[in-house]
Amino acid sequence: MKSLVVLCLALPLAAESFREASVEAGVKFTHNSGRAGKKWLPETMGSGVVWFDADGDGWTDLLLLNSRDWSPRGRKPLSALYKNNRNGTFTNVTLGSGLDVEKYAMGGAAADYDNDGREDLYISSLDGDKLLHNEGNFKFKDVTATAGINNKAFGTSAAWLDYDKDGKADVFVGNYVRWEAKRDLFCSLDGSTKSYCTPESYKGQSVKLYRNLGSGKFEDATQKAGLGDPTSKTLGVAVFDYNGDGWPDIFSANDTQPNKLYRNNKNGTFSEEAVAAGIAFGEDGVARGAMGVDAADYDRSGRPHLLVGNFSNQMLGLYHNEGRGLFVDEAPRRTIGKASLLSLAFGVFFFDFDNDGWLDIFAANGHIDEEINRVQPKVSFRQAPLLFRNTGKGGFEDVSRSRGADLMKRIVARGAAYADYDRDGDLDIVINNNHGPVSFFKNEGGNRLSWLELKLEGVTSNRSALGAVVRVDTGAAKQWQMVRSGSSYLSQSDLALHFGLNQEAAAKLIEVEWPNGKKQRFQNVAGRKRYVIREDSEKLIEK
Repeated sequence: MKSLVVLCLALPLAAESFREASVEAGVKFTHNSGRAGKKWLPETMGSGVVWFDADGDGWTDLLLLNSRDWSPRGRKPLSALYKNNRNGTFTNVTLGSGLDVEKYAMGGAAADYDNDGREDLYISSLDGDKLLHNEGNFKFKDVTATAGINNKAFGTSAAWLDYDKDGKADVFVGNYVRWEAKRDLFCSLDGSTKSYCTPESYKGQSVKLYRNLGSGKFEDATQKAGLGDPTSKTLGVAVFDYNGDGWPDIFSANDTQPNKLYRNNKNGTFSEEAVAAGIAFGEDGVARGAMGVDAADYDRSGRPHLLVGNFSNQMLGLYHNEGRGLFVDEAPRRTIGKASLLSLAFGVFFFDFDNDGWLDIFAANGHIDEEINRVQPKVSFRQAPLLFRNTGKGGFEDVSRSRGADLMKRIVARGAAYADYDRDGDLDIVINNNHGPVSFFKNEGGNRLSWLELKLEGVTSNRSALGAVVRVDTGAAKQWQMVRSGSSYLSQSDLALHFGLNQEAAAKLIEVEWPNGKKQRFQNVAGRKRYVIREDSEKLIEK
């Protein structure tokens, strides 16, 4: 701890910053909500960001999801797939990829569900979800029907996980509300002008769990697993092992309905524990407008905690895992609560932006109604992101205004995700803004401290290594992370694990625990490098 204090005093406060780099990166994308003056609810919600290695070259590629027009308007809005050129730039390879189909897409998640070495895609949508098999060379085949996927609800966030630990990736899908254009409701902020309705105006929908049967087939295991609940209005999904029993549990953030915490019973079923755990409601006992979510061990307690993005005037939720199945919201008594009170947070996540070994917090913000400032003068439609630096003492400081002018620009953010796209050793951010241009934030200076990036490949376990836990010990500090899909809002960050090592040149010990219980140990691993860890190999592969 003494060395950490000395480091903080010796280095300038704003040694790292985030710079808007979409033009130089070649990522030219503008989200289309389809809005045409009717103010239909789905227009306010999309869309997501997916970082994944589409061609298996070790460099993460980018998918930006898009919506469509409600009726033809002489254009063809598409989601955009960008190939990483390995030189800091991207090439749009959407046409001919199988993703060049108009849909009202919402979220996405990537994993290798058939263990063939290629990461596949699950795309949630207002007009029917899609399962896309990666055929190689940036070609994807729609296998939705043949695979047995049939989610035609208002799909939102999705996450891959091996919930039964059989070595095959299953998929959990959040669904929002029952909405149809022909049954759209009239809502108003001022009593006369039509505005976007809140989810309270509509009935909810159950989440979906599709169990991977192998051979490209899935079964709807929702009811069998005990997850059927038509009152849910899920927007965010996080997979984490909150009780440390080695089995993946699920948290779903519900908008104006109680959040859900599904404990894995280790027999193919789940039990809902959110009320007992203290994370179903806000401090006042009322369900919040929960959007995005993430889970990580931000204080090195050995337990994963929860971060939840909520509606304006509700602040972020920072649920500290106390153990024994109980969480306590730390936000109201921390800087993070006061600083986020007026923001409407969608994409949220933990990440170590400065490589000091402590997980920081990012929140992508933006309101749903352009007229909100007329009725709530303190709340704006466009909102700047928030960046909280972990002080290493169980708290966070708001550094949003000291990390570059680009980060302070007001946007209408939705999905957000991170990856080290240029492999320079620090984590960069992409935000998909509702009905606006993408925000592509390159991390400048975050690599001044040491780091490690670890990509895991399962062999007996699922190929994407979902559920595998990695512990890194530098001698000065101990950290751990779990490989997991989903999190944030409608989005997924890179599956590779990124560890900040602070001033340490190497990790003295890396321990890997695979979902099947197998353990590996690697000693004296040099930092500032990227490694692949295969389940069947006792050697690290530098790649």
